[in-house]
Amino acid sequence: MSYAGRVLIYGGRGALGLKCISHFKANNFWVGSVDLSENSEAHYSIIVNKDESFVQQEAFIASALQEGLKGEKLDGIFCVAGGWIGGNAKKNLAKNSELMWKQSVCSSLVAATLATKYLKENAIVQFTGAKAALDPTPGMLGYGVAKAAVHQLTKSLASDNSGLPQNTTVVAILPVTLDTPMNRKWMPDADHSTWTPLDFIADLFLKWTKGEGKPANGSLLQLLTKDSKTDLVPV
Repeated sequence: MSYAGRVLIYGGRGALGLKCISHFKANNFWVGSVDLSENSEAHYSIIVNKDESFVQQEAFIASALQEGLKGEKLDGIFCVAGGWIGGNAKKNLAKNSELMWKQSVCSSLVAATLATKYLKENAIVQFTGAKAALDPTPGMLGYGVAKAAVHQLTKSLASDNSGLPQNTTVVAILPVTLDTPMNRKWMPDADHSTWTPLDFIADLFLKWTKGEGKPANGSLLQLLTKDSKTDLVPV
């Protein structure tokens, strides 16, 4: 079968990952998924063992993707894995920080490794930071530190000699609140018109993969939503 292109969604079982896989597949892309459980909609699903070390996970994912691609290359890698946890320095700082590091930073680092091996030239790799991490986050220390690290990784990978294929575009989205089923469940009375729709992000990724409106290399893009309209505001 002939595809319009090939992409990998890291975090393919989360709310945003599910939406991205559906959207790319509907537009005739081959789509791979990486997550702790299978995404049956993806053409190829890599299931990560959470009990393995970070180094073991990276080696397993890289090997599994090589097998799944069968010599082909990717037009885009989209790392939408992550999570949130609150807490200041008084309680469970190490535990909370370790969880956030695994969910946001380790996944991003593996995505970067995969990009060096399986991304085409002139392709795109995307990471997920957070607008909150541009400022102090005393009430969610582990989260803020991890997301700030993702911002730094984005800038570093966009620089010369980072190891990525020629003319790779590296970008991070910095959302405030995503309009997910779980956020709706836990914050039913919030102003949902300020939450960023998942459809908007999935379509954004598709356009970037096609070369439409691709952001500048190294961009940190805030997703600012008001009255159900989202603007991309570079940091």
